[in-house]
Amino acid sequence: MEHWSPKSWRTKPIAQQPVYTNQSSLELTETQLGQLPPLVFAGEIRSLTQSLGEVAQGKAFLLQGGDCAESFLEFNANKIRNTFQVLLQMAVVLTFAGSCPVVKIGRIAGQFAKPRSAGTEIINGIELPSYRGDIINDIEFTAAAREPDPQRMIAAYHQSASTLNLLRAFATGGYADLHQVHRWNQGFVEKSPQGEKYQHLADQITQTLAFMEACGINAQNTPQLHETSLYTSHEALLLNYEEALTRQDSLTGQWYDCSAHMLWIGDRTRQTDHAHVEFLKGVHNPVGIKIGPSTQIDSLLTLLDTLNPKRIPGRITLIARMGANAIKELLPPLVRAVKSSGHPVVWSSDPMHGNIIKASNGYKTRSVDAILTEMKGFFEVHQAEGTYAGGVHFEMTGDNVTECIGGAFQITEEGLADRYHTHCDPRLNADQSLELAFLIADTLKHARG
Repeated sequence: MEHWSPKSWRTKPIAQQPVYTNQSSLELTETQLGQLPPLVFAGEIRSLTQSLGEVAQGKAFLLQGGDCAESFLEFNANKIRNTFQVLLQMAVVLTFAGSCPVVKIGRIAGQFAKPRSAGTEIINGIELPSYRGDIINDIEFTAAAREPDPQRMIAAYHQSASTLNLLRAFATGGYADLHQVHRWNQGFVEKSPQGEKYQHLADQITQTLAFMEACGINAQNTPQLHETSLYTSHEALLLNYEEALTRQDSLTGQWYDCSAHMLWIGDRTRQTDHAHVEFLKGVHNPVGIKIGPSTQIDSLLTLLDTLNPKRIPGRITLIARMGANAIKELLPPLVRAVKSSGHPVVWSSDPMHGNIIKASNGYKTRSVDAILTEMKGFFEVHQAEGTYAGGVHFEMTGDNVTECIGGAFQITEEGLADRYHTHCDPRLNADQSLELAFLIADTLKHARG
């Protein structure tokens, strides 16, 4: 690409960046990162682009989910396993309902940086820099903790490497066996207060697996039943980190950001003449674009032309986050405009970010009902416009937290305090995530039908 390099973003205006006071430490950290091995590989990234191209053509479905923001303190093997497990459980339900492959992408192994509405916050009359994620500073409200520290990028890299190592082992070592995952689903159905609603689908999956076994198709002779693929993603926010992990592929000569398979750009950083778009237009990873109520048709089309001038299927995923009450009004004009432009995008629903509310006891939360309402609206819009509702994007965890209200297990506002552990936005817990997978199964089946 003419005049592009991994450093060219540095000549552009930039938003949502920390102010590092120690420039020599920052430069040393960037040099250290640049010498470390890539976290993911160009061939893996190309495989994801190809799979997302299948989604764009209506031949597959995208499931993307994971933590709002990963934490240094809460990093452990059980947490990684639990998130991996619930993503697999959701994928089995959606694969069966849609009769199509499900492309699984985690918000994991790199989702450390968070955009903020303000650069500082005030508590008890004291003003300090905002917490921007563990890759930048600490959540503790002290001057020392909130000082951006470049060395945190090294810690984030090593945690991401350890996470990826475990995920790859889970994906190929037998933990992802389809029969095992389905047994986990059956356990959920049996304990759910609304289990009868999901029992029919669970029974159908059981019958299908039994039929396959009878035909001689099993985990021993069919690797697809025994292992799976899980890709990683995060918001490409801290460009010092992203640049340092960008590598030129020896086979193709193309540049790839090897910090994750997929990157996305948020509402606050998608200006076409700014640094984040400048960086992303030159790397060949799949790119997600969050589109919200403020998204204008002209700016979206310009962004698509900038980031995907060759119109490669699978390169761009548009992640709609409109809010349950606005999705049917605000999304259709954008869908029509993109359809008319001919850009081969994946359309995905993020029903989380537009539905944050404040509970009466002060906790920031989301309602499972509102999340489901936005997802249903998303599917209805695409059905009406003759386009394909290609995916869902959740902030969720495999842990038994109490951060979103509602669901079959009826978490109440009073119950939020029991296990409210998020460092940023409220997440669906494992039961709520799987419940939503069952609830949207019929919608997906109808949409694909």
